[in-house]
Amino acid sequence: MTQSLSILTPKKDPRTVEVIAKDIYRELRRSGFSERDVLSLAGELLSLVTHDVRGDASVED
Repeated sequence: MTQSLSILTPKKDPRTVEVIAKDIYRELRRSGFSERDVLSLAGELLSLVTHDVRGDASVED
């Protein structure tokens, strides 16, 4: 990634999530992941967040 995550916090910069998402997307595509792969990853992330919000402890590793 182009910027250190330690300096990017929502309190310091409200665009943090957008910046990180763009960096992750660019890095995945540069590494050979297809658009379908990126969508699959996004779906998995949404699933993890959904389980977390619901309090499903079985997802935590």
